[in-house]
Amino acid sequence: MLAASTGALATAAGCQTSNSGGGENEDTKGSDGTEKIADPAEQTVIEGVNQFRRSLENWGYYPEQTVPDAVEIDWRIAEHNTDDHTAPKASAVPLSDDAIVFPGDTGYLTALSSDGEVIWQQETDMEGRGIHGTPVVAEGTVFIGAYDGILYAFDAQTGDPRWETKLGGSIGGSPKYDGEAIYVAVEYPDPEGSMFAVDPDSGDVLWEDPESRPTNHPHSTPAIDPDVGMMVLGSNDGMLYGWSYPELEFQWTFETDPNDTDGEIKQPITAYDGAAFFGSWDEHIYRVDLESGTEDWSFETGGLSMSGAGVDPTRDEIYAGSHDGNLYALDAQTGEERWRFETDRPVTGCPTVCADRIVFGAKDGAVYAIETETAKEIWHVDNDGVVTSTPRVHDGAIYYAERAPDPENGDIDGGAYKLVAAE
Repeated sequence: MLAASTGALATAAGCQTSNSGGGENEDTKGSDGTEKIADPAEQTVIEGVNQFRRSLENWGYYPEQTVPDAVEIDWRIAEHNTDDHTAPKASAVPLSDDAIVFPGDTGYLTALSSDGEVIWQQETDMEGRGIHGTPVVAEGTVFIGAYDGILYAFDAQTGDPRWETKLGGSIGGSPKYDGEAIYVAVEYPDPEGSMFAVDPDSGDVLWEDPESRPTNHPHSTPAIDPDVGMMVLGSNDGMLYGWSYPELEFQWTFETDPNDTDGEIKQPITAYDGAAFFGSWDEHIYRVDLESGTEDWSFETGGLSMSGAGVDPTRDEIYAGSHDGNLYALDAQTGEERWRFETDRPVTGCPTVCADRIVFGAKDGAVYAIETETAKEIWHVDNDGVVTSTPRVHDGAIYYAERAPDPENGDIDGGAYKLVAAE
């Protein structure tokens, strides 16, 4: 089987939680039947589901995965991305231990064996900007949105189409699946946008925000915190939007610097410890309280930020990049800088947090592995194009994609890669 089925639902929100160490699922109720107090060291992972940033909260935290001391390229798929559109590119997710699914801005969604052989390939938006989001693999189905505004569902084993639903002008972010519905942001050319919940079996729309919020091109991926009971999403209008969950009733907006006309929130939002973490084009990284929608702290960077935050709950740290070329480690409670790692160009993709190491890409064309505690570089791999996708560490290997260097000069080959431990 290429994808496992979703297990029994363990909470009122239709989710199962797994602890930060990747152990067995835990019931959310104590022996007396009352709800447990939320532990910030837990992320909500749906059993048998693979999706962007792993959890509903978008931590990007894989403590059971190890990053090798040295790596080499096992394979490279040519012309995976061929457009220089500056948005971060889509990332791979596992179909099984021996297969992955890899979307590209060419519009192709490709299932590959672990040795790089094509299992199946399907078309989405072949005339526009293709796919920039990362798929959900659940219940034997692959769900993905594309820049043609269509949410697609394909059979995970064969690639056969199951349904497709036109939702808007474009879908640039990644869908999120909670065991009952697919949540995805869409954008319209006016510009404006909206948020949808879609039935995974039929593709029918279950809910759309009635006020068409957000108001400007949401490229963001929503974060869901079942413990707090909130879903949040960012937008190009510089607003963070909050809905109650699972009721989906609008609660509040948080505005980045009201005096700044360039406060876009483009990246996936991260929910941790009762707060939303995200960067903005106003050159700040924020912590915003999920219940009230008010700012807890902000950290000023040296450039705009469009990198989704990673989390290590054992250190109570979040990690986010900036166009100033740095990946920052910040104290989740205070926003105090603990370290920074400098690259030669902007860091726009999300960091992947593993056992004592972090893997991320940069626009200098490199993929880096660094120590979580010290930010010491373990290794880096140089590529032909810039690396704006989020690396996926799976079964001892690292999968990622590069963006095409410069199509106007004839360089149209942005590849997809698998790195393995060097012999």
